[in-house]
Formats: sequence, C-alpha cells, structure tokens
Amino acid sequence: MKIIRKINEMQKHASSLKRQGLSIGFVPTMGYLHEGHISLMRQAKTDNDICAISIFVNPLQFSPREDFKSYPRDIKRDLKLARNAGVDIVFFPDAKEMYDADFLSEVYVSKMSGILCGLSRPEHFKGVTTVVSKLFNIVSPDRAYFGQKDFQQARIIEKMVEDLNFPIRIRVMPIIREPDGLAMSSRNVYLSGRQRLEALILNRALSEGARLIRDGIRQSGRIISTIKNLISTVKSAKIDYVEIVDADTLKRKKLLDGKTVILLAVKFGKVRLIDNKIIKV
Repeated sequence: MKIIRKINEMQKHASSLKRQGLSIGFVPTMGYLHEGHISLMRQAKTDNDICAISIFVNPLQFSPREDFKSYPRDIKRDLKLARNAGVDIVFFPDAKEMYDADFLSEVYVSKMSGILCGLSRPEHFKGVTTVVSKLFNIVSPDRAYFGQKDFQQARIIEKMVEDLNFPIRIRVMPIIREPDGLAMSSRNVYLSGRQRLEALILNRALSEGARLIRDGIRQSGRIISTIKNLISTVKSAKIDYVEIVDADTLKRKKLLDGKTVILLAVKFGKVRLIDNKIIKV
C-alpha cells in the first residue's frame, strides 16, 4: 500500500497508472474509518484495477461552531484498516498542502446546497464540493464511491460531476448499519451509552414512515408528522429536520410518487446524526 502526502506526487502516480491502462476507483474520506467506509473500498477494489482513498479532515466544510478540532482522528488505525481492505493508495495530505495561503476558489452547486442540511450548515456543502472537485483533479479516478447515508451530499456531487463534465462515474452504495439498526458514522463515537440507545429511534422512525407509504399513505405531511411524533418520544432528541423529497432534484414532495427519499437530521446532545430511506412509490 502506497501512502502519498504531496499533490504533485499523487498526480504523477495517477498519470503513470493511467498510461498503463489501469482503472482507478476512489473513496474520499475524512478518516476514522468504519465498516461503511470499508464497504466502499471493497466495491472500489472489485470494480477497478486500483483502489485509492483519501484521508483528509476538510476544514472548509466545518463552521467555526462545529467540531473540526475534535473530529476523531486515528491515522495508524485507518492505515491498518485500509491495508486489510486491499487499498492500493492512500492520499493523506495536510491542510497546507490542500489549501495554500493564496487559495481563493470555490465550487458551489446552487439550489441543492442551501436546503435540508444546508439550512443549519450553510457553508458545509460548498466546502464538500470544493474539496471533492480538487481531489478528483488530483487522483483522476474513473469511478468514485459515496455512501447513501449522506444522501444529499452524494446527490450534490453527482450533479457537480454532471454539470462540470468530470469524466468520472459516481457510485452511491447502500447504508451500512450496526446490528441494531443505527447507521454507521464516525460521529457515533461521540454518543454516550444512553444517547447511543436513544439514537435507535431514527431507524425505527424511518421504518414507520416507509410502512405508512406501503400502506398507501401519499400525503407527505401526514408521514412527516408521524415520524416527528415518534422521534419526540425521546426527550433528548432535538429534530433539525424531517423531509420527504424527490430523489433526483431534492425538492419537497406534498404528494408522493416515483423515487422518493425520507431524510432526517436529529441532535442527541451535541451529536448531530443524519439518516434516510429511499422509497419507490
């Protein structure tokens, strides 16, 4: 497994691989890897000749009030997990390498970025699309892999790739859950024992929403109200949003049809968790 810390070195290595006719699958991460990340790496390894990942906690996607400094980091553990997953290349730059003192550019996908998670985190997706576009130019992947748990992020990246003509195929892979149903997230480590149990309400609430749809309910307001009421039975849970949107446009739906997504964001103490469920009506 090759570890690369410099942009120029990564670009030269990627160019060399391409000249050899080898395909590159890429998984961008912020480290503190879990089975959700590993599943993406395994898929990238299956689909491509080379599996590359990045480990970079991107300061642009954190507001001053968020957890950039305390975001969990364990590079030795991450490298061991990556090696065991069959990763060929780890791109591991620092912030000064990615953003020099004169860095001024931004990539922003309008309309999709200012809704849902973008309402409470207004700079977040601009930071995500800026760093991902930069990583795409550095690693030159043929395919890039993202998890469905971050559904809005994945859809924004798909739109960015489409609009800016990146020659990259985006693959969005299913949510990986703990045995009890909690969606895997690097932030789960912040949860206390009690909060960890309370957070199970999220998957239960999504499942109840899906059941209502299967039973023929098509009014999104009724489904959202049921989900919110169920989450509110956990007193420590503070709902950021519960929305039902079109899977392609992320626009709200009053009456459900076609491919639809139930999305939610809920805080347990200081820990903000997101989850979703895709429904085909």
